[in-house]
Amino acid sequence: MRLLPVVLALGLGLATFSTSVSGQRADDQIAPLSLSYQARGEALTTQGQYPAAIDALETALVVDPRNRGAYRALARVAAAQGLYGKAIKLYGEVLAIEPNDLEALAGQGDAMVQRGAVERARANLDRIRKLCATGCGPAVRLSSSIAKGPPPSVVTAQAAPATVSPATAPAKPQ
Repeated sequence: MRLLPVVLALGLGLATFSTSVSGQRADDQIAPLSLSYQARGEALTTQGQYPAAIDALETALVVDPRNRGAYRALARVAAAQGLYGKAIKLYGEVLAIEPNDLEALAGQGDAMVQRGAVERARANLDRIRKLCATGCGPAVRLSSSIAKGPPPSVVTAQAAPATVSPATAPAKPQ
C-alpha cells in the first residue's frame, strides 16, 4: 500500500514518455509543407523573383529547420544576387546538418572562389574527391570554377597594396 503512489507515478511517467517518443519523426523525414514551400521558392528563383523566393524558402525553414534543400536553394539565391559571403554561411548550415553533402561542398567552394578564397575552395574539392571516388558532377563543377579563378575585381583588390592618403588618415594623438 505504501508503494502504490510511487508505482502509479512511475507508470504514468512511463506512459507519457513512450507516447511522446512514438510521435516523433525520423531525422531524414522532412515535413511535406516545408517541401512544398521549398518547391515554390525554387520555382520563383528560376523566374528571377528573388525576394518572393527568399520568403518561400525561409518559410520552408520555419516549418522544418532540417530541410537541407531549402538551405541550398537560399544559398543559390544569395550567390545569384552576388552575396557570396551569405552563400558560404548558408552552405555551412547545410554542412552542419549533413557534413558529406556534395552539392553543398561544391556550392560553398564556388562561393569561396568568387570571394577569392581559392585555397579553402581547394580544400572543399579535396573533400569532395575523397567522398566521391569517380569523377562526379560537383567535383567537376568546382574544379572548373577553381581553374577559372576569382573575378578580376577580387584579384585586383587582393593585389593592391593598402594605402592610406594623408587626407583620410586618422589624426595622431598629441
